[in-house]
Amino acid sequence: MSDSHTLPLGDVAFATIGELSRALATKQVTSLEITERFLARIAKFDPQLHAFVAIYADSARVAAKTADARRAGGNALHMLDGIPFAVKDLFDVKGRPTRAGSLATASTPAENTAHAVQRLLDRGMVLIGKTHTVEFAFGGWGCNPVCGTPVNPWDTSVARVPGGSSSGSGVAVAAGLVPVALGTDTGGSIRTPASLCGIVGHKSTLGLVGRGGVFPLAPTFDTVGPLARSIRDAALVLDALQGRDPQDPSTYGIGRINPLGELTAGVEGLILRAPTDSQLKFVDPRIMDLFHKALGDLKRLGAHIDVRPMPRSHEEYAAHASGITGTEGWNGLSQYIEGLDSRVDRLIAQRMRKSSGISARDYFGLLTTRREMQVEFDRYLEGAAAFLLPSAPIVTPEIEGAHEQTAPFGLLARIANLMDLAAISIPMGLAALMPVGLQITVRRFGDATAFRIAQAFDRERGGAVAIPPGYI
Repeated sequence: MSDSHTLPLGDVAFATIGELSRALATKQVTSLEITERFLARIAKFDPQLHAFVAIYADSARVAAKTADARRAGGNALHMLDGIPFAVKDLFDVKGRPTRAGSLATASTPAENTAHAVQRLLDRGMVLIGKTHTVEFAFGGWGCNPVCGTPVNPWDTSVARVPGGSSSGSGVAVAAGLVPVALGTDTGGSIRTPASLCGIVGHKSTLGLVGRGGVFPLAPTFDTVGPLARSIRDAALVLDALQGRDPQDPSTYGIGRINPLGELTAGVEGLILRAPTDSQLKFVDPRIMDLFHKALGDLKRLGAHIDVRPMPRSHEEYAAHASGITGTEGWNGLSQYIEGLDSRVDRLIAQRMRKSSGISARDYFGLLTTRREMQVEFDRYLEGAAAFLLPSAPIVTPEIEGAHEQTAPFGLLARIANLMDLAAISIPMGLAALMPVGLQITVRRFGDATAFRIAQAFDRERGGAVAIPPGYI
């Protein structure tokens, strides 16, 4: 979607942050009007979509009025000042409970606000509510039988999975209930809902965005990032999120990057690596057709597409990442599962218990092998600016029955977490009328290059983010 035109109020729901910011600056609209528009859409559509677990209407209106007063006095804090946003129910918000998608966690209000959320509040953004997540963020379908499963907005006749675990954030942005939302990504939990819901989702480099006040799953892999309606919006939010977090040592000593600096540089001369088709044989042929077309588009833009086999299979990378995630997840969350009266969903508990027998020796063995894989994969990426994959291997299925099956999304997503890379998922087309994402993976702190490649592809396609039918 272009950020270049003026904004009538009727377009608020599917406007980019850039469009909303300009409309605020030129007094076409107020923050309160924008906020009321989104609250009205939530009231209209969320009973069917179930994107939100909590809506902070009163405090959002107060924050919007305060933003309007600042702007009227010529004291706007940032171009994000007055823009609404939502956060996944893993982020602490002072005075609000953080349930992490579970009935087993305490409903005690948080004493402090998560670092990432506070970074956006400090720039004047308006927090409109919390969105649903898979219980403990432990799942890829986006299903949550105990607290509610969001519904993918792209099919109004059949309830389809939204992708997880940042399921509510993906649905809320895609359906025009909020312009941007925060999610977390441990093994694809931002990129999967972004792909399935047809929006942009960024898994940031670990250490760029603080995780203080974020309910943990696997600290080795957990990252924070935005789900948004444009690549530039995601870059703008990442720019605001960066900074040292006293509660997260991974951010100590990390310099800032400029995710906007290379945004319009194009891809001419860049080497973009991709695996062989034989290593992607598990991917739906309709998705592979779109992937091949995307590679062709990037080649026409001047990139060199270098296809070569990865050192190991996607299955091996995904299984290894799953072993580390499961071990760390069980270590931190078993307290909620082990009691006879546990309220954790039965299938989530069963999946987490599979890691209960992993010894410290085995766990450290996984970490040692991971380091070997990282060295190996860095050599594989030598000379390349990015590594390209589809974001998801299947076309979005129905919700019914999905929770009982193993989600396949980690086959393509977990490699970025395992290798400690950054990645972005952007729409690359529709398969069976459902969105499909292109995943652009880059080295640590190469996030700006991922945005650059994504923006070039977006311009070639004339705007990446479409509106689901029935939500205008």
